[in-house]
Amino acid sequence: MVGKYLLISAYLGFATSSLNVTSGPSVDGVPHLDLASLESGYHGLVKENETLVEVTPRIKAVGGEICSFRIVNKHHGEAPFEIVLKPGGEAELRARKALNCEKRKNYKFDIAAVSCTGEVSDNATVHISVVDINEYAPTFLDPSYVCQVDEGRLYEEIVRVEATDRDCTPKYGDVCKYEILTSDQPFTIDNEGAIRNTEPLDYERSHNHILSVVAYDCGMKQSVPVMVTIKVNRICKLGWKGIPERIDYAPGTGREDLFPDAELELCDVPCSVHNVETKLNLATSHIGKGCDRDTYSVQSQRKLCGASMDSVDLLPSPGIGSEWTKSLPTDEGRESDQIFEFDGASSAVAIPSDVLDHSLASVFTIATWMKHKQHPDQDKHVKEHIICSADDHKMNRHHYALFVRNCRLILLLRRDFSEGDLNIFRPAEWRWKLPQVCDNEWHHYAVSVKFPDISLYVDGQLFKAEKKNPEIIDDWPLHPTKGINTTVTVGACWQGSDNKMKHHFRGYLAGLSVLLHKNEKPEVLSCLHKCKESLEVPAMELLEPGMELLTNSDLTELSIEGDNKTNLVILVRKVGYTNTRQFPTPGRRNLHLSTTVTCERGRPVKVPSVESYVMVLQPQQPSIDINGTGNVAREYEDFRLGVRVFTDVHITVGQVKGQKQWKHGEPVSVIEKQLDSCTVSVYPPLNPDHETVTLPENMLTQFGIVAKVNKDGVVVSGADMIYNYEQVLRQIQYTNRKPAYYLNRVFKLACSELNGRFMSNEYVQTLTVIHPRLPASKSLNSKSSSPPASLDQHSDKKAAESSHHGGGAAAVESAQMQAQPAHVHMDRHHAELRPAQTISDVYMATNMDSTQAAVAGGSHAVTIIIVVCVGFLLFMIVLGVIRIRAAHHRAAQEEIADTEMAWDDSALTITVNPMEQLDGSAGQTGGRTSGGNHPGSGNTAGGGDGAGGDDDDSSDDGSSYRDDDLDSSDEDEEEEGAEGGKVKDLEWDNSTLTI
Repeated sequence: MVGKYLLISAYLGFATSSLNVTSGPSVDGVPHLDLASLESGYHGLVKENETLVEVTPRIKAVGGEICSFRIVNKHHGEAPFEIVLKPGGEAELRARKALNCEKRKNYKFDIAAVSCTGEVSDNATVHISVVDINEYAPTFLDPSYVCQVDEGRLYEEIVRVEATDRDCTPKYGDVCKYEILTSDQPFTIDNEGAIRNTEPLDYERSHNHILSVVAYDCGMKQSVPVMVTIKVNRICKLGWKGIPERIDYAPGTGREDLFPDAELELCDVPCSVHNVETKLNLATSHIGKGCDRDTYSVQSQRKLCGASMDSVDLLPSPGIGSEWTKSLPTDEGRESDQIFEFDGASSAVAIPSDVLDHSLASVFTIATWMKHKQHPDQDKHVKEHIICSADDHKMNRHHYALFVRNCRLILLLRRDFSEGDLNIFRPAEWRWKLPQVCDNEWHHYAVSVKFPDISLYVDGQLFKAEKKNPEIIDDWPLHPTKGINTTVTVGACWQGSDNKMKHHFRGYLAGLSVLLHKNEKPEVLSCLHKCKESLEVPAMELLEPGMELLTNSDLTELSIEGDNKTNLVILVRKVGYTNTRQFPTPGRRNLHLSTTVTCERGRPVKVPSVESYVMVLQPQQPSIDINGTGNVAREYEDFRLGVRVFTDVHITVGQVKGQKQWKHGEPVSVIEKQLDSCTVSVYPPLNPDHETVTLPENMLTQFGIVAKVNKDGVVVSGADMIYNYEQVLRQIQYTNRKPAYYLNRVFKLACSELNGRFMSNEYVQTLTVIHPRLPASKSLNSKSSSPPASLDQHSDKKAAESSHHGGGAAAVESAQMQAQPAHVHMDRHHAELRPAQTISDVYMATNMDSTQAAVAGGSHAVTIIIVVCVGFLLFMIVLGVIRIRAAHHRAAQEEIADTEMAWDDSALTITVNPMEQLDGSAGQTGGRTSGGNHPGSGNTAGGGDGAGGDDDDSSDDGSSYRDDDLDSSDEDEEEEGAEGGKVKDLEWDNSTLTI
């Protein structure tokens, strides 16, 4: 504080001297110190490691020639300074030795100026402050610190350490900070040196904690570390020790022990221990439908559990063959089979009549997963229908139903009038009061009926009937009616008189199925409910006499009880967790361990419970790859007989790169051996008039795979080996009775595992129709000549337009390739046009030659008559042949209808039929002309088949062409035209034709 005061005083003195400087020589020649006021004096600062003193104001004298300055008075003893004269009357102050602030911080003395004549000025006081430097580090008062604490407690202060610094000023002489250098220790220290623990200490974890602590002065100079030892005293605490907070579980590792280091401390229980009981609970209700089950569809689950394949799934996943569920809200995930949500107001579906026989047999089983909770705002008499069969109109009679009312599961079975006496009461309603119905958890319910015996299975276990549970209600049979059918609905009941749904279900359903004419086996129902994850009980040989071990049916709860505490601990250490799913749902499974100690007199001592959890890690996901020959070409006849779509399809399953095998040498995934669904999609949809897709029924029966076929494609489902799926897919056959209407047919194949959780690539298979070349006909004009001018001009015009747009010859070729279908190959053709001739012209020319020969030979009348007769006979023969061939042509017209529409890849030859002008009927025939000659276009020298102007004859005049790719409506018209002689001409698109 004194140093600060001196600095301020020096600054004020400097300011004063600057404003009041005396100048000029003294009148009497006596020197004077150049100060505004002698009382203010001089103020100086000097560092410990320096000798030059910074003095304010500068030491200077006026009033004569100054020869020296001297120290004339020492106020506090020693003044180790000297004044050195500089030119101009100024002087500087220096220390004769290094000063030490720690020994003396301030010096005070008087100085005076001496002239060369010996005159001495008045005295002025000099105040010197020694400036401190940080030359010392803090040091602790004690060389080490040792203390003891009890385990399990949090302390405000365990021990306080203290350090000092020898520097003379607060900046360097005060300790401003303490720090613990040892890392990963549950301790902290404040700026005052107080050490405390941040978490309760555990004797088992560490008996001693050794800390290295340092101190810092305010200049941040660090001390030498000091050792602080904190000893932990063991305090016996009632409860479990060695229970880890988290247990990581990698998919496929099999059994994992949960608490291998567990230890139960009873300490000094204030009684003689008579019994110890421990319960362990595994929480799985938040996973899927209550635990980690396989994500197979209901159908696949039933197959894997050995259930009857006759069961009908009423809530399948939306898709091909199950359109009625598309309107229902579903879960978005793939971690369990398809879950449907019903809102209690509008969501419900009607089951198509072809899916389920509406008349239940006397023997059947209805099974479903259900999650339902109690609704406080709802009237307890409200019915919530899971499934219902009711009259379709006029009346509201319920024939049978399974519904929830007032937290009771109720089965309704009304007898038909034909099943017995109308005047006799018989059981019609069974009401089970179950806590599971309204606990908002997933449960599996199965009602097996073998009238009059009714059995209920809840979570795979048979419900044991009690008195008035179930409550059985009798009723009359249904009365006979006429013209009324039934409607089966899920999620509500059909109100026939109002023509709307009523009694809606509010909750979640999954896997609703009906099995008619037989009951499902109890072991199958148990298998359907069985969890894939559970607690693993210790080996029974570890159980000593007097000890008891119990579990629930799901193996999610385990209880160990007995009088042997040591054996109880051994059993708890051997409790494990397992998840047999190859791709389990990742996430947390909480564990709760509770223990109760019972004294001899029956007084219980509660042991603190322990919370832990299993963390199921994310499984590596596989990839399903489908490959094969993507494009297959077949002839017309092959399509008519049936073509296998996926002849060489191959399905493989690859793992994620870098994935290793699991423990015990088990393969990474059984998915390499199984699929559960494959979908074949066709677009546009199949035309049922002439297109069909068939599957190998014997294979489907052998493998237990179910197939659904409709116009959109095929769905094959049911968990089975990939090899079996490949065999079925390779036998899928596509048949088309009219292949000429298609250039190709495209089929898309996608397969999945675990109910769509893992999807394959979309494999595209193209079946190309090979359009046949039409047979070449013998023609009068067999040689090709130059193309018609009109065709050449058209081609030149198209080429010129393409070239005009900058493409040149390449652009013309490119445009032609783009405009043509993928399988069409078009060559440059040359057509020959001849003058039209009729069969009469040829006949008359031939007759004239014969007649002239006969006249030249003899010119006899007899010869002329013979020639005329022979000519007439030939005419009749030719006419007969034409008639026969025309009839044959009509009979074959339907068979070659497709061929006439086919693409002709042969050289284009335009031939003029010499018969078409016979009787002047050119352009009036009903036949069609394809790109080349076809059977029926007479080309013989004698006129061939064209005589008589047959309606089936073809004509070049006015004929046109169009694409072969016709829709179904065109097909019907073409068939009609072929038979009735009113066939439409085909229009040829020559926009890309190059002649």
